[in-house]
Amino acid sequence: MVGSVIVYNDTIIGEGFTSKYGGNHAEVNAINSVSDKNLLKDSTLYVTLEPCSHFGKTPPCSDLIIKHQIPNVVIGCKDDNEKVAGKGIKKLKSAGIHVTVGVLKKECKKHHKRFFTFHNKKRPYIILKWAETKDGFVAPESKGEQKPVWITNMFSRQLVHKWRAEEQAILVGTNTVLEDNPRLTVRDWSGESPIRVVLDKNETLSKDFNIFNNEAETILIKETSTKKICQKLFEKEILSIIIEGGAKTLQMFIDENLWDEARVFTGDVSFKKGILVPKFSGELISEQKIDTDILKTYLNK
Repeated sequence: MVGSVIVYNDTIIGEGFTSKYGGNHAEVNAINSVSDKNLLKDSTLYVTLEPCSHFGKTPPCSDLIIKHQIPNVVIGCKDDNEKVAGKGIKKLKSAGIHVTVGVLKKECKKHHKRFFTFHNKKRPYIILKWAETKDGFVAPESKGEQKPVWITNMFSRQLVHKWRAEEQAILVGTNTVLEDNPRLTVRDWSGESPIRVVLDKNETLSKDFNIFNNEAETILIKETSTKKICQKLFEKEILSIIIEGGAKTLQMFIDENLWDEARVFTGDVSFKKGILVPKFSGELISEQKIDTDILKTYLNK
């Protein structure tokens, strides 16, 4: 979400961030939160992303800033969306507003990585996630029953539910549904469940599986090409997605180099045999211990 802060005489008088899709933008919420609007004429508005200059789901934010005669605007990074792309900055400057661009640019770009990936690469920001055993397996050879075999502890599983609440969608393949019958919803955390995306090229899944319950929206995709899958997700305006497996589905995205981040748990268990972990390489950016588990996060460079 875009964030905005309004400052008058070194004091924050207004704050706002992007509302749910179709609602107010950050700047609008920040301006609306200011109790004395007369102060805006002597204030500075800070915003992480360039204010929009076009009519979309809401009116242009740049027009509202101009209307309230805010004299100074500090912008973290430009908007790459072709509908904006510098036009918001130009509009503000044309109205006589002093505009500063690129303050904490690197941090703002990182914060808006989903947005920039969507507009620049025409696909969602893709997060790979899996859990592996100490001896390098993601699942046993045969479970004999239709439910997950847990590799990680309860704290790691809670963290995964937190992640689900932070992303727009979650994706699994047909085999994961057949073997685990997952719900793919947020239960161990407070938040909205992501859109469930299931790869079902042969339309083999019956409506009895949990992914078809009314707890969240479900999209079935028949495509077998990861590029076409990404194209479908882009058309659905999905900005971010977690790929939760299994190994075959994860490897598909790795082999096509269609991933941005990988979050890999190693649990304190061994299988001795089973389905091997995906093969990939990435830049390790963090490692942490979660009770008995190890979580490593990688970026695709």
